[in-house]
Amino acid sequence: MKLVNADQMREIDGQAINVEKIPSLELMENAGRGIFEHIRDNVLTMFENPRIAIVCGRGNNGGDGFVVGRYLFDYGLEPDFFLVGNDEKLSDDCRGNYDRVREAGYDVVQIVDESSVPDFTNYDMVIDAIFGTGFSGAPRDISVTVIDKINQAEPFVVAVDVASGLDVSTGQAEGAAVIADVTTTLALPKLGHFISPGRELSGTVAVIPIGIPNDVVDKFDINTNLITGETVSFLLPTPKADGHKGDFGKVYILAGSPGLTGAAALSGMAAARCGSGLVTVGCPSSLNPILEAKLTEVMTAPLPENRKKSVLALRGIGEIRMQLRERDAVAIGPGIGRHHETGELIRRLIPSLEIPAVIDADGLYPLSGDDSPLLSDHGELILTPHPGEFARLTGQSPDENPINNFDLVAEYAKKYDAVVVLKGSPTIVASPDGDVYLSPTGNWGMATGGSGDVLTGIIVSLLGQQLAPLEAAVCAVFIHGLAGDIAVGEINPRSLVAGDLIEYLSSTFNALEI
Repeated sequence: MKLVNADQMREIDGQAINVEKIPSLELMENAGRGIFEHIRDNVLTMFENPRIAIVCGRGNNGGDGFVVGRYLFDYGLEPDFFLVGNDEKLSDDCRGNYDRVREAGYDVVQIVDESSVPDFTNYDMVIDAIFGTGFSGAPRDISVTVIDKINQAEPFVVAVDVASGLDVSTGQAEGAAVIADVTTTLALPKLGHFISPGRELSGTVAVIPIGIPNDVVDKFDINTNLITGETVSFLLPTPKADGHKGDFGKVYILAGSPGLTGAAALSGMAAARCGSGLVTVGCPSSLNPILEAKLTEVMTAPLPENRKKSVLALRGIGEIRMQLRERDAVAIGPGIGRHHETGELIRRLIPSLEIPAVIDADGLYPLSGDDSPLLSDHGELILTPHPGEFARLTGQSPDENPINNFDLVAEYAKKYDAVVVLKGSPTIVASPDGDVYLSPTGNWGMATGGSGDVLTGIIVSLLGQQLAPLEAAVCAVFIHGLAGDIAVGEINPRSLVAGDLIEYLSSTFNALEI
């Protein structure tokens, strides 16, 4: 599903209205009806005879709110209407629906000063229709008081298109902003709904179709996409009913160093839990007994090591290459350490890879400052840096957040002809052709050691099951985050550890395969 900023949404609306000749009032009617239907089917079931306040601004977002209110009245409820400001400067479409509400005999209270701000504690639900996608900057004047009063009252809040005060292009809020439980966004999801603090302000995001044809959206060069559960369910490989373990992917994970055997074990178990038929962890020989004790369902392969440091040695490259000939995919990096000899092993191994590979964590470290292995004629690669590792790889300042610079990540993917998974909140996936995919799943409880190692195991497992690198990365980041979301439904996020993500993978697949 395409993911847009405010300017792109404005252009799409303009194309639909001015070129396709879809009346703007028709789109507004569709929006209000769709929002009402979502509220009816998903929100009203939580209440019995709820008191509802509809708080409208003077622009088209307010017009959407008035339409929602009409449908709520027709449904048998009696919401109270409020207009932030006076009714002298309404947008044309807002004016049309404001007049319809008044002509039907419904009162609209105009909030023009602090004395006219309602007591929102009297309401079970507030429908926020103050500011829309065109908003930027900070709310001013009486709207600040209204927003603050809504938040202080803590009713159930349904935002129309965007939580008022949020910039949907950046996910930032420069001043007061409504804290929504549900955001019913129109036509397409917006970037700011999924970039903090926007993702926290937006609550659950529901996309409401309003009648803009798909071919209108296709006319615009939009390279940002939202990963959905439907997409992941469609892409997940269908196991053969008569298959054997060799049919479900044979993957190899090159990992482990002193103090970091847990990373190797987490990646191996995550791959096994994701359906790989055979998983092997290649590790320094002296650490093999530790990993054999940690892993029962996963095989281990002791490899030549630097005996003084118990890390993978360069002289083992031939044996590793030989073992990879019998595998479908490989992951390099979990807990592998930063010893210079291991780094040289990785640098020489990458150009000779003939199977799809994931390079993660310390596997990326020896590529900082000299990216020539990534410029070689390598096989299919997925690189999975977190922002700090990405900064080292690109020479970018660690203080700059690449999560907010999708173009930079896409350029890096194109330069190295690799899929890049930039881990963070949110996690994004960039393909070499310039497209960027954002995952809406995940939570702060996943910011814990080993979480990235689990993601690596999921990715390599899906690669081994014959998904293309971009498909594997897109599915893996969604699955990884969804496992975390399902886990915190039962576990306090403060207590979440990486192993919990593996334990909840089965529930995650159940949710996706319904």
